[in-house]
Order: sequence, then structure tokens, then C-alpha cells
Amino acid sequence: MVEAWYMDESQEDQRAPHRLEPNRAVSLEQLRRLGVAYRRLDADNYETDPRLKEIREAENYSWMDIVTIHKDKLPNYEEKIKTFYEEHLHLDDEIRYILDGSGYFDVRDKDDKWIRISMEKGDMITLPAGIYHRFTLDENVCYHKLPYVLMTNRCHKFSFISSAVTASHCHVYP
Repeated sequence: MVEAWYMDESQEDQRAPHRLEPNRAVSLEQLRRLGVAYRRLDADNYETDPRLKEIREAENYSWMDIVTIHKDKLPNYEEKIKTFYEEHLHLDDEIRYILDGSGYFDVRDKDDKWIRISMEKGDMITLPAGIYHRFTLDENVCYHKLPYVLMTNRCHKFSFISSAVTASHCHVYP
């Protein structure tokens, strides 16, 4: 189950949890009010998962690709990790489905405070167009790869702040 909380102001290691003391938890309802949608799916069977198929059909997500964040799999790994953590926004919804591993999505609330959302295998998140956000791996970075699925309703390049990461081809799934 996803967990979210307000972040402290520390500039220390971005992979740390950065919880306030005392912790200020954020509920799924609070995330929904910001336009953030969360679902829990069966990552082991994502290729044949009927629930994922239903979501893709309902949301008209006809395109998806898999990106694996790992030193051995992602070209220019260190540079891209820094780029992922730069605050940015998109003109379209951002949909991410974690197939393995774990990490954090940070989003800004209406008062410009950071909320950290802990994501792990099986978690799907939709960030609405126009919400400021960033992504980082967590402290388990040394122990796993983090493959995740990008989904959208149209084929285009996904770019982060400096266009350092793009999906250069499209897979259209029925």
C-alpha cells in the first residue's frame, strides 16, 4: 500500500525518506484532491493483467514503454538520476507503474509544500498535467533495478526538464 507524507526541508541525500518530526502523513484522499490517482496492480502479470487492460481502455492509454533505472541499463545513469530529481511539470498526465524496486515521487501541494509518495512494485500513480513533481530512487538503490511503465494516450516523446530522458519509440498495445 502506498504511503505519503510531508517532507522536511533537508538538502541531505535525496534518497532518504525526509519525514517531518513528528511525521505528517498524507492520505490517499488528500492526494486525490491534488489530482493524484493511485492504484495497486499485479506487477508480476502486467502483460496479461485484466485490471491494467481495463484501466488502459478506460483512460485511452494506447501507448506504453518500459524504462529500467539501473546503472547497467540506463545510459548516462548519474546524469539522468539528477535530471529526474529536478522539479518539473508536464502538459499531459504522467502515468507510472512500478514493475519492481522502489522509489519516491514528490509532488507540491496547493501551498507549495513537498509531499513524498513512496512507490514500490505494483504501485501505479497518475500525476495530473501541470503539477510540479520530481522522482528519485530510495535508499534501496544498490539492491535492485527499477523498471517502470510509461503510459499515455498518444505517442510522443516524454521529456524531463532538459529532455535528457526520452522515449524514442512507441509500442501500441491492443
